[in-house]
Amino acid sequence: MKKLTFIILAAIMMHACKPAEKPLQYPNTLKSDQKDVYFETEIADPYRWLEDDNSEETAQWVKSQNDLTQSYLSKIPFREPLRQRLESTWNYPKIGVPFQEGGRYYYFKNDGLQNQSVLYVQDNLLAEARVLLDPNTMSADGTIALGAISPSPDGSYFAYAISRGGSDWNEIVVMDLKTGTMLSDSIQWVKFSGISWYKNGFYYSCYEAPAEGQALSGSNEFHKVKYHELGKPQANDVIVFEDKINPKRNFYGGVTDDGEFLFISESQSTSGNALYAKRLSDPKATFVKLAEGFDFDYQVIDHLDGNLLVSTTNEAPMKKVVLIDPLNPEKENWKVIIPEAGQVLESVSLVGDYIYAEYSEDANNKAYFFDYEGNKVKQLELPTLGTIGGFSGKKGDNTAFYGFTSFTFPSNVYQLDVANNTSSVYASSEVKFDPSAFETEQIFFESKDGTKVPMFIVHKKGIKKDGKNPVLLYGYGGFDISVMPSFSVSRLPFLEQGGIYVSVNLRGGGEYGKKWHEAGQKMNKQNVFDDFIGAAEYLIVNNYTNPEKIAIMGGSNGGLLVGAVMTQRPDLFKVAIPIVGVLDMLRYQNFTIGWAWAGDYGRSDESAEMFKFLLKYSPLHNVREGVSYPATLAITADHDDRVVPAHTFKFMSELQSKQSGTNPVIVRIETQAGHGAGKPTSKMIEESADMYSFIMYNLNMKPKF
Repeated sequence: MKKLTFIILAAIMMHACKPAEKPLQYPNTLKSDQKDVYFETEIADPYRWLEDDNSEETAQWVKSQNDLTQSYLSKIPFREPLRQRLESTWNYPKIGVPFQEGGRYYYFKNDGLQNQSVLYVQDNLLAEARVLLDPNTMSADGTIALGAISPSPDGSYFAYAISRGGSDWNEIVVMDLKTGTMLSDSIQWVKFSGISWYKNGFYYSCYEAPAEGQALSGSNEFHKVKYHELGKPQANDVIVFEDKINPKRNFYGGVTDDGEFLFISESQSTSGNALYAKRLSDPKATFVKLAEGFDFDYQVIDHLDGNLLVSTTNEAPMKKVVLIDPLNPEKENWKVIIPEAGQVLESVSLVGDYIYAEYSEDANNKAYFFDYEGNKVKQLELPTLGTIGGFSGKKGDNTAFYGFTSFTFPSNVYQLDVANNTSSVYASSEVKFDPSAFETEQIFFESKDGTKVPMFIVHKKGIKKDGKNPVLLYGYGGFDISVMPSFSVSRLPFLEQGGIYVSVNLRGGGEYGKKWHEAGQKMNKQNVFDDFIGAAEYLIVNNYTNPEKIAIMGGSNGGLLVGAVMTQRPDLFKVAIPIVGVLDMLRYQNFTIGWAWAGDYGRSDESAEMFKFLLKYSPLHNVREGVSYPATLAITADHDDRVVPAHTFKFMSELQSKQSGTNPVIVRIETQAGHGAGKPTSKMIEESADMYSFIMYNLNMKPKF
């Protein structure tokens, strides 16, 4: 610890010797006298007015902030060469993992710089592929994207969801696959939904139309599952499942591959669900509750001989697979097919005559095939340590497909002969990149409380550990989500210019099962921040870098991570990039689907103890006067109705008003974009150029492109 303190002080002294830079002149943001009382504690909220996404005042604030940001970024000398380098690197064909339904094969392909990937269809694997849907023709700027897609099992129809401007709101429309013509069906106000076919229609999830002006920020309540019959108006759709008493519940409906069962998953947070099932072949059947409460996860895999194959965390923090008889659903009647193992069971499906099970071990994927009795038959051989990026196959079908990637292994798609367990390359990456010039190491460091935490360190071979290397530190740490090795075109220039990319597998994620997740939930949330801080300290002590050379990045819950650690340890980082972050921990639950995150965060109104805990780390409420915070580029979007942009607006207003020193604190607000899904390629390239030029410029890198 003494060594770390000395390194940090030395870095601060070095910084102090640099020529003084002129502080930015930030727009004057109005402060109101708004105050709220939480358990007898008064909390000021002077930027409450920025929560109104429809007001002229907010629009003017957005314009003035974007003008300042673009003015700053335009002065970075290598910004345009970097953008050109990114565009050139990005420009290679990308093919998604094919899937089969209704006797046809489907896959997405992007020729290189198309704003949206195009959906292709083949009548069989030897037939010529033809374009089925090209989202690029739906809007001039590429801001209309496809959401869920679902061919009917009989091959007659193709239903798909459309998202506009990055919003989570979807519209479902239907194409006749025989004629290529569009049906009149149009399903509005769809959100957090699949499209599950049954007979001449499908099940989907939706809300009622929001109040005027509340579409992008109003609370999402009274979710329900409906059935739509083709050719009928949406007003005629039948409500299949809802809860009129508890408005803050989500419902997802799915149909087993053979159409025998409809199952409903009921949730009130991002983990834990109740499970119901109904036999569709029996017109008198009603829903049977297979599992109740929200303490455990249940996911239906498929129907097997009158039983439902289900993966669950019930008495299995790493997950197991069980058979549940809907006629005798009591827990004592469940039959364990695949018991809990020492690895996290990530996903399960039926392919050929096997149960395919995908595991995560120390944030690397492994996959095995089991027979229907649960005997392990064989292992899927993978090219190296890394991540399986999608697996598709059908019960009884000998052909399957999967993607595979790692930090320095561009994504390839493989075709699998299931019976012989042999893979061949179906589509290889053509990205202009030499993986042999780089290496990845995985290390385990001790966090503040002694917990061993893994992280991946990616860099050029032969890099010197002289304490001077620029580092980009990334993390997420929440919602049981595992951060796995993956290839990214956007970070290639940073690596090529001598940067080190570090991905930390923080507590709160799913890398080590339910207990690892719970160790970063609610009153344990500080563990997540301590892990991230511990990663930075390890890199400093072990001479990878120093505080003047560390940039941190995270999105959504990862944006909260960045906001929390930069306010807790502003001395430890030089650059901070919070992307679409949850930054107001006292009010997050009031917007759109925010209430569903309470399982991970807790709520400021649930108890005085939880309020005080949230207040202690809420980024918005922990910006202090006179502190020199890292150079900050916050990124959000005007159509983000997942984490509303007000989080970023308020946090950056507070940061600009209190920032000491010359580090810039600016915000980039994308228009006609949302939380990230469906973002057009042109916008991704522009955003990456702005983000990485800001990082490299403020880390005092001298890139040559």
